[in-house]
Amino acid sequence: MTPRHRAIEFKQFLARIDQAVPGELAVHLIVATSSTHKTPALQRWLVAHPRFQVHFTPTYSSWLNLVERWFAELTTKWLRRGTHRSVGELIASIQSWIDTWNQEPRPFVWTKTADQILENITRYLQRTSNSGH
Repeated sequence: MTPRHRAIEFKQFLARIDQAVPGELAVHLIVATSSTHKTPALQRWLVAHPRFQVHFTPTYSSWLNLVERWFAELTTKWLRRGTHRSVGELIASIQSWIDTWNQEPRPFVWTKTADQILENITRYLQRTSNSGH
């Protein structure tokens, strides 16, 4: 984690991943459509490292909500329950959560169909539209 989120920090992050992940493995990056991820220097780096595949998240992508759900778990079940007197302690705490999670990772999955979700929204809108407020 870095205090700034510029292309240079992202490139350094990718170099760390390149060092840490065995060379025979592909690396898939899921990133926002930020200009940070599209600079010419970064594009050159990616061309020179073809095992890195970049996937840009579409705006308002529903599957990204599952990623956000993981961060919500981190926040509610770990960070809010702890005390962090420094950035270093916070980073160590987050790393501890990640290490624990990765021992027995659990995927987040949708439990309702699109039709069920839309029915719930319709019922909610009917209740709130006719509430008399």
